[in-house]
Order: sequence, then structure tokens, then C-alpha cells
Amino acid sequence: QVQLVESGGRLVQAGGSLRLSCVNSGRTFGSYAVCWFRQAPGKEREFVIAIAWSGASTTYADSVKGRFTISRDSARNTVYLQMNSLKPEDTAVYYCAARRRPTPSAFGDDYDYWGQGTQVTVSS
Repeated sequence: QVQLVESGGRLVQAGGSLRLSCVNSGRTFGSYAVCWFRQAPGKEREFVIAIAWSGASTTYADSVKGRFTISRDSARNTVYLQMNSLKPEDTAVYYCAARRRPTPSAFGDDYDYWGQGTQVTVSS
């Protein structure tokens, strides 16, 4: 079974950087695509970024292009979200999700497994 655990969220000043981790404590990610979504208070869940199982392709939301990157370490069963040049509007709970298909998607309904989330707060 896939069990996703996110970590790395904290309070950071605008312009700063954070790296979030998503560890699969269950079986390996295998050929699963993995993504990050976020949800700010009072707002709907929003797609952030996704990576194919091979790591060869990634998909970004326009709001994070040039600032966020995603990578995966198969040996550690971990996917990372590197966030640079953070803005107050990046404040949200960040969720990791995986889908039982190799290609990424920007739609939350396409994902089969979700973590509990980690809070990121960016102060101005």
C-alpha cells in the first residue's frame, strides 16, 4: 500500500526557500506519477507541480514556474518540492499525491493516494 508522508513545511519570510519532502512509507512508487497540490484557507485545492514516474517530464502551474521544482529519489522513495522566491500567496497546506499511472496530471481526481499535508506559511 502507498502511504505518503509530507514534511518540511514551516514559517518562512518572503523571498526565502523551502524544500518539502514526500516519503512513501509503504510500497515503492513504482511507475506512479507524483504531484503536489496546495490549499489556502477559504480557497479550493490548487495544482502546483507534478512529475512523471521516470522523472523525465514535469508539469507546472503558471503561478510557480521559474520558482518551484520537483524531483524524485527512487532509492529513498521520496519526492521533493523545492520552493524558491516564496511569496505570501504561496501560504497553504501542501499535499503530496500519487497516481497509479506513469504520466502526470493536473487534476486532483486523477490521483489515488494522498498525504496528510504540511503547512507552509510565508510572511511578508
